[in-house]
Amino acid sequence: MSVTLVNVGFDNVVAAERVVAVVAADPSPVKRLREAAARHQKLVDATNGRRTRTVIITDSDHVVLSSLQPETVAERLSASKHA
Repeated sequence: MSVTLVNVGFDNVVAAERVVAVVAADPSPVKRLREAAARHQKLVDATNGRRTRTVIITDSDHVVLSSLQPETVAERLSASKHA
């Protein structure tokens, strides 16, 4: 079985099958989710020091931060599932 990896910026990848949601980083509930993930050591920062634009939530409750636009990440996920 092969794992499909999706680039979330700066050569960082996420397993496409594990992604549950891709959301914009701005809303307050997302900020609280991000803080909770950091407290539980389930936060992965893939921004390379840039502004966080997208929060990716996985089925293992890991939260991945990306500096790409949510639409870009969603397009890449969609393309990987059709490939």
